[in-house]
Amino acid sequence: MASPAQDHGTAGPVLDQDGVRLTVDDAIATVTLTNPAKRNAQSPALWRALTEAGRQLPGTVRVVVLRAEGKSFSAGLDRQAFTPEGFDGEPSFLDLARGSDAELDAVIAEYQEAFTWWRRSDILSIAAVRGHAIGAGFQLALACDLRIVADDAQFAMRETGLGLVPDLTGTHPLVSLVGYARALEICVTGRFVTAEEAVSCGLANLAVPADQLDGAVRDLASAVLAAPRDAVVETKALLQGATTRDLDTQRAAERAAQARRLRDLAGLGE
Repeated sequence: MASPAQDHGTAGPVLDQDGVRLTVDDAIATVTLTNPAKRNAQSPALWRALTEAGRQLPGTVRVVVLRAEGKSFSAGLDRQAFTPEGFDGEPSFLDLARGSDAELDAVIAEYQEAFTWWRRSDILSIAAVRGHAIGAGFQLALACDLRIVADDAQFAMRETGLGLVPDLTGTHPLVSLVGYARALEICVTGRFVTAEEAVSCGLANLAVPADQLDGAVRDLASAVLAAPRDAVVETKALLQGATTRDLDTQRAAERAAQARRLRDLAGLGE
């Protein structure tokens, strides 16, 4: 099986536009940020491309690897968004602010779609992070189920310092991973979180030397693929719901999931 970090599929890219490339190799899809010259800064066009990448995933895909070209995962939102002219063909953020509450809510909801599909129960997503993951870049890494980081990785949530809030779905996983107090401190100070701290506080699963990042991601993807797909899907769904269910409800969910697995293994599934 080809390495998920090699970023090539057997039939070329499924999608390659606006700084995003999607390739598929059997059960592994790789989404690559492809604008290293701008440290993979993000824009509405890139977010639409990420959303489209999620829509283009074949049903055979079980693992999605998110990676980036160059030395930085993503420097966050392209500051051009805050200029009066904004991006070519796009309303500037200043123009958006002048819209109605409903219009502004709809636009932000569209942006958030790029950060939402990574949590689907039928796939397991892995972010391979090296260098800076700032603001929207941090939130994109948080959108994935798991994070493997190079030892030079640095996370920072800089929105508050700009007078904004993290609004690209990053607050929920950040609090779930590191707890309310540490999440609050990270967000309001905008400080950098190193790879070592990321692992120690639960933000990252593993930190490795930069030249071993691809191999570590490949090993993790292979380990996921070694387990039966339906068992992984059921387990992910159980764990995703565990934080919002009380113990009795979670016990019932475990029983129902196990009953489905036992019937399937016995050839009695629907």
